[in-house]
Amino acid sequence: MSFTDTLKGLVDKGRDTAAKNSDKINDALDKAGDFVDQRTQGKYSDKITKGKEAAKKLIPPDQSGPRP
Repeated sequence: MSFTDTLKGLVDKGRDTAAKNSDKINDALDKAGDFVDQRTQGKYSDKITKGKEAAKKLIPPDQSGPRP
């Protein structure tokens, strides 16, 4: 097994883990964004919201549900 194959396997495992825990990751992003927004007293709310949404788009959806 080459280094490239090993790296691809790790990336696939990471993607699968992120998909299985997408709801937890999205909740954590919301909490972190809200915390930063509160600490900056709303000064960067628009940028924080855009950042949260961009990060959420990178999380793959959970497809472990029932299959047809």
